[in-house]
Amino acid sequence: MTILLLLVSNVFMTFAWYGHLKLQNAGVTSNWPLIGVILLSWALAFFEYCFMIPANRVGYVENGGPFSLVQLKVVQEVISLVIFTIIVTLLFKGEQFRWNHIVAFGLLVASVYFAFLPGKTS
Repeated sequence: MTILLLLVSNVFMTFAWYGHLKLQNAGVTSNWPLIGVILLSWALAFFEYCFMIPANRVGYVENGGPFSLVQLKVVQEVISLVIFTIIVTLLFKGEQFRWNHIVAFGLLVASVYFAFLPGKTS
């Protein structure tokens, strides 16, 4: 459930953070004042929070979930990266991914592995 909520949350987040750029390119918001674009992004971010907060509550180990706070954050970042990549690939045709972007993404995905390794306690 946590992963599903994080996926939905990050779709809204990506559109809140970057969707206005697509709308600007399409001429929809190109004449809007900055405050209008900010308010549009905030409206989208509201729905992000409607999924992110429950994801964190359900997923947090102290609430009965399977993840520590660090694990929740690392998983969220990787999901964010995956969703971002899919949306940019589909909507922003001029953006190109280069080898160094793929290596950077791979290193972030590898961070999930390290975040889930059992650590020693002192």
